This record gives sequence, structure tokens and C-alpha cells, in this order.
Amino acid sequence: MSSEVLAELRRKVGLESQAYQSAVDDFDAAVALRLKINRTDMRCLEVLVNEDGAAPKRLASRLGLTTGSVTAMLDRLERAGHLTRSPDPQDRRRLLVRITPETEQRVWGLYGPLIAEGQQVAGRYSEDELRLVAGFLGASRELYERHLDRVRTS
Repeated sequence: MSSEVLAELRRKVGLESQAYQSAVDDFDAAVALRLKINRTDMRCLEVLVNEDGAAPKRLASRLGLTTGSVTAMLDRLERAGHLTRSPDPQDRRRLLVRITPETEQRVWGLYGPLIAEGQQVAGRYSEDELRLVAGFLGASRELYERHLDRVRTS
């Protein structure tokens, strides 16, 4: 492969990555609008779904927020019926925050068709191709996480 072709492919990957990020961002914004919440609240619900609940300190760490901001966010989401707070069964001094079944059902109703179609898209690729894509996405995510730390601490 010539260096020109390789450079063009790298440019195309960069452009497609940016376009993908924009499409995900737009979709997430539309879901947040449907749920009548802001984007940070939406990210909180995402953490709660993916981790089957979390302590407020964990949410603060994952979302890059202060504990005071997390408390205000949790108050808002609890009032709206999107989450519950209860003592952690492993350590009753801590709270465990969970998404309500109703909100989880609404979230899956919005994301479910996208996930199902995404599985069909993934089905077009071989095991080796999927390993390559997963490796690229993982390396890209790690790159962003490193630079996020740099930006947050500078």
C-alpha cells in the first residue's frame, strides 16, 4: 500500500470517528430530551444502568463532578422518579443509587432498537475483524481518557 493511500485511509478513519462521535452525541441528546433531563443526568443514568447501581462517590468520580454537584443531581433525578437511594446492603453506612425500573424500561425502549441493529451490523464482520475494531476503539478510548485527565488537571 502506498504512503498516499495509507495517509488517505488514516484521514478517513479520523473523519469517520468524528462523525460517529457526533452521531452518538446527537442521539444521546435526543434521548435526554425525551426523558426531560440534561446531558449530565443522562450520563448518570448510563453509569447506573451499566454498573447496576453505584454509590454517590463513585458517580462523582465517573462523571467528574464534586460530591455537592452529585447530591443536587441525585435530588433532581429522584424527584423526577428516575432513581432511588437506599442503604448499601454490603455497608449500611453508604448509599446505593439505582435507576428505577420504569426509567430503565424507557431508556431501553429508546436504545434497544439501536442496539439490536448494531448487533446486525456487527454480524457482518468476521471474528478477526471484530477483534481489530475492538482493539482500535479500546485504544482510542484510552487515548481520550488520558487526555481527559490532562485537561482536567491542567
